[in-house]
Amino acid sequence: MTNLLHRADRLRADRTPFVLATVVRAERPTSAKAGDRALVLPDGTMEGFVGGTCAESTVRLQGLRLLETGESTLLRITPSGESAEREGLLTVANPCLSGGTLEIFLETMIPAPLVYVHGEAPVARALVDVARAVGWEGARGPADALPLDAAAVVVASHGRDEIEVLTAAVKAGVPYVALVASRKRAAAVLAELPLTDLEKARIHAPAGMDIGARTAPEVALSILAEIISRRPRQTAPPPGRIELPLLQPVRPVTQVAVAKDVVCAMDVAISPDALQYEHEGTMYYFCGSGCRRAFIDNPARYL
Repeated sequence: MTNLLHRADRLRADRTPFVLATVVRAERPTSAKAGDRALVLPDGTMEGFVGGTCAESTVRLQGLRLLETGESTLLRITPSGESAEREGLLTVANPCLSGGTLEIFLETMIPAPLVYVHGEAPVARALVDVARAVGWEGARGPADALPLDAAAVVVASHGRDEIEVLTAAVKAGVPYVALVASRKRAAAVLAELPLTDLEKARIHAPAGMDIGARTAPEVALSILAEIISRRPRQTAPPPGRIELPLLQPVRPVTQVAVAKDVVCAMDVAISPDALQYEHEGTMYYFCGSGCRRAFIDNPARYL
């Protein structure tokens, strides 16, 4: 368990989103007990233990769905009754369970929004400090290290690498892209960008809201206020970094791919760890080993 929590700390440090699943109640007969934990990663892989394959399959699917919304919930897995959802509680009827009931808290860990600043100007340094003061993550760095999961990219470099960074950030679909400059110089920079008029319109130049800012910290505050006012719904960001030069837009996070277990009719997340079996050229996915075994023994019965 200690190793699992250390693993969670490393994921946080790497800005990798995940779901921490903790068994808070186990009604016998179940293989899990209160306190058991597992991690659900964005690719559907799981580390740790929260029950057998049937319970694991349900936790994987619901964990991946929560990574899309950024929410957390209490998951109740029971072998009887009907699936239902109300605020803070999701009940899933899984007929494949051994007979007991599990209640598992799924805590979604989404990295704090990242404001990436390119440049050495006083505004650049102040913006990092202001972002951290409100619980966001602020970072400064070179043009060739733009994080792919940045919520905002702000260029405050007084002319250095402006064209390359602004172009890459826009092409990558960063939600907020801005240039710290006077109106006159901002217009000149925009005119040089190898972007369409629609793409250029996404760049905030000059950066920030008009609040009468004069000092570098005040300008930084105006920029962060504009970022917050325009931020989209928070979801799990894709890991990695933007490569320069960037020729193709980065694909956004896709929705969870789901298959239907043909034996028990449960929904199953399609992932590398999911139980599967290929039959006559078609791949089938299963919530647990029992369903998979039943299908292998007699596919015609379920098809």
